[in-house]
Amino acid sequence: MQTTFSIRTNGQDLYEFTRQVAGWLGEEGAGDGLLTLFVRHTSCSLLIQENADPDVQRDLKAFFSRLVPPADDPSMSYLVHTFEGPDDMPAHIKAALMPVSLSIPVSDGRMALGTWQGIYLFEHRSRPHERQVVAHFCSDSAQA
Repeated sequence: MQTTFSIRTNGQDLYEFTRQVAGWLGEEGAGDGLLTLFVRHTSCSLLIQENADPDVQRDLKAFFSRLVPPADDPSMSYLVHTFEGPDDMPAHIKAALMPVSLSIPVSDGRMALGTWQGIYLFEHRSRPHERQVVAHFCSDSAQA
């Protein structure tokens, strides 16, 4: 089974889409298997992170902003790829440091996530985007 999730972003932030993925697995009658998620862009990332306390997302965003500041920051004067704005090359660097795909075990149609874990698209660009995440589920019975 395969589908694509469209995630509209409004700038640099973490966008949870756990419920959409869980809903798709339920609609498709998924059993046991492995779910792979892959983001089709070079300036955002995927991650599994705590979804209970919004301070976690705020702190992650602040950390990565300090780790890789915008291209117009004096500490980033070495960057050459600046044509698409001061957030572009830093977004590529962040995406190079973070995962662009995830593998999640599925048991009896439910993702084997921990109690406080959620699936996020981490947008690294400042302006809004429409991001595409491809989801592929392979059931254990398909391999038998």
